[in-house]
Amino acid sequence: MAAPMQLYCWKGDWGLPSVDLDCLTVLTYAKFSGAPLKVHKLSNPWRSPSGQLPALKTLDEGVVFQTSNIITHLRKQKYNADYDLSATQGADTLAFISLLEEKLLPALIHTFWVDAKNYVDHTRKWYAETIPFPLNFFIPNQMHKRHLERLQLIRGESWREDDEALEKQLYTDAQECITLLSQRLGTHKFFFGESPASLDAYIFSHLAQILNVKLPNNRLQQHLKSLSNLCQYVTSILSIYFTRDGETFPRISPKTPTPESPDYEDEPHKRRNQILSVAVGLVAMISYALLSGIVSIQRDRAMDRGIAMEENEDEED
Repeated sequence: MAAPMQLYCWKGDWGLPSVDLDCLTVLTYAKFSGAPLKVHKLSNPWRSPSGQLPALKTLDEGVVFQTSNIITHLRKQKYNADYDLSATQGADTLAFISLLEEKLLPALIHTFWVDAKNYVDHTRKWYAETIPFPLNFFIPNQMHKRHLERLQLIRGESWREDDEALEKQLYTDAQECITLLSQRLGTHKFFFGESPASLDAYIFSHLAQILNVKLPNNRLQQHLKSLSNLCQYVTSILSIYFTRDGETFPRISPKTPTPESPDYEDEPHKRRNQILSVAVGLVAMISYALLSGIVSIQRDRAMDRGIAMEENEDEED
């Protein structure tokens, strides 16, 4: 039997199989399509073969990353959650995904990564506690920068982080989008009837983060909770597709690998990566301290008396 495809994604928490929006979308699509994946849930993106999450390791195309590319690859392998959709439904799928990216995604990014209280008290805190030392000193900052760049790309050059009018419009657009999704779903189990499709994977991943995560400021959650059909939609998918075989998603806590766990197999590589990570982190922190003036190097007084000196100047559950 051929080795299964391997999916690398962020770990889960907050009652979700993954804390990351894109990882959650891929995981959900894989469940819907029946794709046989070996899932590696990580707290360190450097352990991914692509250096980013999600990433799919395949036999024929190497490593595939980015949500749309991973789903396209799964479809090529005959794991197609949209197999029974009509041409009209296929067009609707593209239209609604575009709507999510334009109207709902910006507000999600703002909620988790721009809102100062949410970012400091929740988002940055979670990643700093979860990512191993010393990577937790700078990976959250890199992620913060990437999300801001993504928001800027979506909203255009007119977006300004401190513009209250633009921020208000961003959340208004998101609430209107959620209301439209509620109207479109109606009393159906899924957006195209009784069977889930790729659109459901995208919509569920967005709504699940809004509904499940307890943030200091969560305007979108208040609006979503007023729409009972969408709340039932999210909880139903979680209970049907992500609690089989006793699978649960408690608050993450470190644990020691055992011979039965996937981490045990990769323990030598894990130790090597940890050593490299510590070395790189120490170099980065020392360099930062020197450049910022926190630490300075002073010459010995004896050297000032004429002694010439030569200056010589890199797991988963």
